[in-house]
Amino acid sequence: MTIFLEEKGVEAEKRDDVQTLTFYKFVLDSVPVAILTVNADLRITGFNPWAERITGYSSEEVTGKYCGKILQGGMCLSHCPLKTVIGGHVPISLVESTIRNKWGETIPVRMNTAGLFDNRGNLIGGVESFQDISRLKALERERNNLISMFAHDMKSSLTIIGGFVLRLLKKQGDHSPDKEKKYLTIASNEAARLEGLVDEFLEFSRLQAGKICLNLDAMLLDKELLEMLDAYYLKASQYGVRLEFENEEELPIIKADTIQLRRVFSNLLDNAIKFTQKGGTIRLKTGKTKNEVFVQISDEGIGISPEELSSIFDPFHRGQAVREKKGFGLGLAAVKAIVEAHGGHIRVSSELRKGSVFTVALPRENIQDISGDTISPRI
Repeated sequence: MTIFLEEKGVEAEKRDDVQTLTFYKFVLDSVPVAILTVNADLRITGFNPWAERITGYSSEEVTGKYCGKILQGGMCLSHCPLKTVIGGHVPISLVESTIRNKWGETIPVRMNTAGLFDNRGNLIGGVESFQDISRLKALERERNNLISMFAHDMKSSLTIIGGFVLRLLKKQGDHSPDKEKKYLTIASNEAARLEGLVDEFLEFSRLQAGKICLNLDAMLLDKELLEMLDAYYLKASQYGVRLEFENEEELPIIKADTIQLRRVFSNLLDNAIKFTQKGGTIRLKTGKTKNEVFVQISDEGIGISPEELSSIFDPFHRGQAVREKKGFGLGLAAVKAIVEAHGGHIRVSSELRKGSVFTVALPRENIQDISGDTISPRI
């Protein structure tokens, strides 16, 4: 009887081990990070679906093979992370390197590596996780390029301003009033351009720091939009574009930073006008739900491809279709940051050559100051 119980206990332990291994495999396969495991000889023993996706190899193709021949990492020959952690018993975190996929393409990755040891400290193998950071590296290159562009454009404007001011100083009285006016106009225009560049650079700095400062107060959104549209009707007509406004019911007062929200809608309207063909129509529609107010701006412009739709709010992103347009790709990133700082959200839907629809939703709430009294709207 005792022997039977002992045998039953052993069988139960085996079943528990199998269940534990099954659970761990389920976890490794589900984690949205590429993970591979190796034995003490650095032969691959595990390769999860995310590793298959990044490298192009199937688990069956790589099992039992030396990991360095599969990943062909930038550190494999000189400073293999797995060899380092196995030898030193110290995990390595957030190392940036490269691997090569099945088709020979080099992929920048960020990896974490650790040795696997049993309870007595005996080496079992190692585990390595890695993430494709190609998109982050591309954004980093864009950021560096744009900083260089900022500096170049600022210097260019300063050089022009300095040149014409120097002409006026050196040859006082030698220029006709018309020529002096022309020089001053050029200098003034370049000064305005320089001011715009500085504003964009400051916007870039705020976005990099993740800081959007808001001065919240009661706001009549209908009133602000109508004031903006008075100016944009003329601008739209100059581009040969129709601008329509649909406001079926009055919006409630919201708590917001008026200046920052005007920047949001100015940016969206400017983009809609810039990318809408002559003869097209831009429609601005407002509405409300139980918890939100929304403003929808739709255009009949060039549209956004499905591949780029998820990236349009990234800093420095500029779609393939708008490369020739001026700008640094910070406008929509700022729009998203401002809207989210208000506790709202922005959505976009688009179809190439048929236009885009941007919807800004803002929280609808009771407007009260610290003392609990209702704040009067600014009108």
